[in-house]
Amino acid sequence: MKVISSAGDLHPGSRRVCVAIGVFDGVHLGHQQVIQQTVSDAHQHDALAVVVTFDGHPATVLAPEQAPRMIYPLSRKLRLIGGLGADATVLFHFDRAFSQQSGEAFIRALARDFGQVFSVCVGSNFTFGHQRTGNLALLKKLGQELKFVAHGHAAVSLGGKSISSTRIREAIHTGHLEGASQMLGRSYSLIGTVVRGDHLGRELGFPTANLDTTNLALPPNGVYAVNALVQQQCRSAVLNIGYRPTLDSPQPRLQVETHLLDFQGDLYGAELEIVFLGKLREEHKFSSREALQAQIARDIAAARALR
Repeated sequence: MKVISSAGDLHPGSRRVCVAIGVFDGVHLGHQQVIQQTVSDAHQHDALAVVVTFDGHPATVLAPEQAPRMIYPLSRKLRLIGGLGADATVLFHFDRAFSQQSGEAFIRALARDFGQVFSVCVGSNFTFGHQRTGNLALLKKLGQELKFVAHGHAAVSLGGKSISSTRIREAIHTGHLEGASQMLGRSYSLIGTVVRGDHLGRELGFPTANLDTTNLALPPNGVYAVNALVQQQCRSAVLNIGYRPTLDSPQPRLQVETHLLDFQGDLYGAELEIVFLGKLREEHKFSSREALQAQIARDIAAARALR
């Protein structure tokens, strides 16, 4: 899948363009319906299937104090979109200037730059543009003028409630990871890049890979048995999310670190995907480092039992 930063970079030639528009954080079951409608339209009409999305959540610009943590990093979102069959994604940089466009101006610019738009698909409640002036009603009105079909997909329901990125984040935050997986349509996973830490895990005899999970939704603090997908291999591992209270850091900060069982190697800069198998225990402050070491050994044994 081609990733471009403006609609004018698509160069579709004589082919028409079918468009899906959304933030698509999580690419959950509802998002999948929107994108799959666009891919289906494109296949039926010899058009290009193009997803239009943003490099961050609009709230980070419009209301940063209320901006949600994301379900996946951008790299994962783009891979999932590509896996649904999109030919290209237009990844707009969402900043203050971009946010000032009206919904109508945004759609007219897309139609102009794409050349021939056959269809535009969104979630039925999706709003866009300055002061949320864009919605399905506007798309249908502009579609009559600009000769495209407007699709509005109703939300997918699970357990009598609509699936949404907000609901999935809440499930992650409260530890209901199975529910998050059901709404995503795949096993929930936490994805981060390995960064350098303070090597305290190595000093304890259990080297860990420290993950950069900045701005990502996280499960509750604690110790988990997980599978770590790295370098196209699946490794059993133990994951800790927390502040490491036993180590008495003068400035404790939330850390996400994983010990890969029976692994040796340099992972700095690698992207790890963490799939949760089960929670082993809450985070505790132990009486000594030796007591912590003994507990970590027990955690590893418990993780091995789940292999």
